[in-house]
Order: sequence, then C-alpha cells, then structure tokens
Amino acid sequence: MTLAIVPLTPLERGQLHVIRLRAVRTALILLAAAVAGEFFVPELPMPGAILAPVLLVALWIAGFAPGRRWRRWGYAFTGGELHVEHGLWTRVHTIVPTLRVQHIDVAQDVLERLFGVATLVLHTAGTDANVVILPGIARATAEEIRDAIRERIGGAQHD
Repeated sequence: MTLAIVPLTPLERGQLHVIRLRAVRTALILLAAAVAGEFFVPELPMPGAILAPVLLVALWIAGFAPGRRWRRWGYAFTGGELHVEHGLWTRVHTIVPTLRVQHIDVAQDVLERLFGVATLVLHTAGTDANVVILPGIARATAEEIRDAIRERIGGAQHD
C-alpha cells in the first residue's frame, strides 16, 4: 500500500518569531546561571570557564536553532484528515482522520496573540498519542479547521 503524498503548508511566519523569543528567554536563563556560576565559584581554572561554553550554547539556541525548528514543520488539511509533520533528526508525520477526533482546542498564549498565530490541539480516540498539536497557524485557519472537523464529526454521528 502506497500513501499519497500530500503537499504540506509551512507554519505562519509569526511562529518563527514566537520560537525565537522563547529561545532568547531560554538563552538568557542559561547565561544568568553561567554568570552566577562564574561569580560564586572562585576556584575556576580561568575566567570564563563556565560562561564561554554556555555563551556558545546560548548563541546556538537563540540564533540558529529557531529557524531550523520552524522550517521543519508543515501541515495539510484534506477535509478527511489532518497531516502534521515535524522534526529534524526524527521526522514525524502524523495523520489524524477527522472521524477519530473527540475534542478540539484552539489556543493562543501571549506571544502567539502578539504575532497572530494560534495552536490547534486535537484530542483523538484510541491511540497512545491521543493529542496532536499543530502550532503556528493563523487563528482564522485554526478555527476553519476546527469548524470543518466539528461539522464532519456531527454529520457522521447523525448517519
């Protein structure tokens, strides 16, 4: 059996900004811990022994990783299925048949609202991975997908 290839839509550009700001927050926390370590551990072999490697990691986290993470996401809604794909080292392609959906959430945190994106959360029946999350889509798109799935589920229950 061969699966048909479904062209995927990339996440909204606003999600890239959300990912970047979250990464900057993480990098700042790491840097603050490294500065504290430099200050409170006077027996270091040389100045910057803690700060230098943490600075490199923080630069990677805030500067390079967000774009790579953002480019690795894609989705497609066919009416009967939602396809969500993500991952760099391990590519995960999840296919959610709309008739398996039991509950749908459209969520937005403060950063997502600021950049005009939302997260679609699908709760499905009968699997170990019963929650499928699609971040970084326009709120209107999330609501359209939610409403289409809800309509399809409602129609199936009356058949």
